[in-house]
Amino acid sequence: MNLMIIIQARMTSTRLPAKVMLPLCGKTVLEIMLDRLAPFHKNIIIATTDDGSQTPIVQLCETLHVKHFEGDTDDVLSRYYHSAIKFDADDATIIVRCTSDCPLIDADIIKETIEFYKNSDAEYVCACQNSGFPRGMDSEVFSFKQLKEAYQNASTPHQKEHVTPYIKENVKCASYKNTQDHSKYRLTLDEEDDYKAITELYAKLGYRTDFSYEELIATLEKNPNIYEINKHVEQKKYTH
Repeated sequence: MNLMIIIQARMTSTRLPAKVMLPLCGKTVLEIMLDRLAPFHKNIIIATTDDGSQTPIVQLCETLHVKHFEGDTDDVLSRYYHSAIKFDADDATIIVRCTSDCPLIDADIIKETIEFYKNSDAEYVCACQNSGFPRGMDSEVFSFKQLKEAYQNASTPHQKEHVTPYIKENVKCASYKNTQDHSKYRLTLDEEDDYKAITELYAKLGYRTDFSYEELIATLEKNPNIYEINKHVEQKKYTH
């Protein structure tokens, strides 16, 4: 299958600088995310910046033999487009967009979302908080053809910074819905309290990365205090 999992990653987050390089389970946050996505190793491209801060990310990619591209810091849409071009995408290539602040992301959910996309007449499919998943499990699926059209036609800073707004405004969209509503859980990494909660959660999971989504949810349900650590953060409206 012609598939690219493109993960945007940068060192210059204002709320939690260099968050993708923070230590987690004896590795870095980004490395843990890559471990969680190990079944897609050959399909992954890290889309990082070209502003001079990206050296640790590039070095990690080279050490782990993960494909990467260095592009515009603010125009993330351009970064995605040129990442796909660098590795020979064509119109039929399936693109999955993920962000690097999701160290608990689930490969099986991504597989299911891709299958849902392939069997749907929608041109954009997402699995996200609005479809019943915890925030931090987000993935978006669309074709390189749609990415190219967005790159050629997007005109606003919002469309360029957030990659998919132009696509969502111009094609048929659908959501891959969770069988239960777990949207109350916040598992993304935006600030210090998130990091404390995620670190605690990994401790409860025995510092493993091979746990299932069901095991993750069961651990959250058994340890509600973990969610309480960062519950107040969810009151804020953040963007990736």
